[in-house]
Amino acid sequence: MAAVIDIISQLRKMNGAFPKREQRVADFVLSNLKNIAFLRQAEIAEGADVSVATVNRFCVTLGCEGFQDFKIRLAQNVAVSLQYMGDPASDASETHQLVGQVFGALVDSLNLARTQLDSGAIERAIDVLAKSKRITFIGVGGGSANVAREGAFRFFRLGIPADAHADGYLQRMVASTFEAGDVIFAISASGQPAELLDSVAIARQYGAQTISLTKSGSPLSEATEVSIEIDVPEDQDIYKPTASRLVFIAIIDVLAAGTARKRPKRVQEYLRRIRTSLTPLSGDTGPKPIGD
Repeated sequence: MAAVIDIISQLRKMNGAFPKREQRVADFVLSNLKNIAFLRQAEIAEGADVSVATVNRFCVTLGCEGFQDFKIRLAQNVAVSLQYMGDPASDASETHQLVGQVFGALVDSLNLARTQLDSGAIERAIDVLAKSKRITFIGVGGGSANVAREGAFRFFRLGIPADAHADGYLQRMVASTFEAGDVIFAISASGQPAELLDSVAIARQYGAQTISLTKSGSPLSEATEVSIEIDVPEDQDIYKPTASRLVFIAIIDVLAAGTARKRPKRVQEYLRRIRTSLTPLSGDTGPKPIGD
């Protein structure tokens, strides 16, 4: 049997299908999820009114190697899952409350990030980006990968070849083609993905410069030559979208604006060309977002 990742889901899936005495163990575990990791095998057996051997059989039936394996997996699972298993908050059901809470969280996160930004790191990143021959933005997962795509979109308009990749294999392949004058820009809220660390190391090996937008003191921060470090705590309300991705996008906008001002004439020409190419599609010659 494949290793069980989500013990709680497996318990729920098999609930009612365990042998009779093992079902009593399942019932006891499901009723005591918060405390089960602190109980000994004998205490669980006593609570379920079964033998210790039955508890062990239950663990094996569930897909674990034994009680200790079950206990470790369940403790990890519960630590992550409990915040998603309570009753939903009911104090923000009205639209105006939702708007206020979501927008308020974004504003608070942006203001917090603003106080954390190191102007020296921003200036160094802008200098590197403005002189680059090409830039590849990399990130994994939904949030960082989307920020990476946003980075590529912002920078190609400045006349710098820019792309974005979320696939770990492709990141490594692209990094291996880099050389002096190229930049790899790694984005991660945690700063831990091995894919990013590997790609940064490969790019540096061939002389490329590396920038990260990530958590302070993280492995990714330590691995890059220029690191823009941000620590934005996640909201305890699990129903709100994470605010860190918008903080990261705002920082990308700062870097793009700074880079544009380092190469004003060239950027003006590229933006003019882009805007001109889009005019026949809309017929609108007035100011509007470029590329929307």
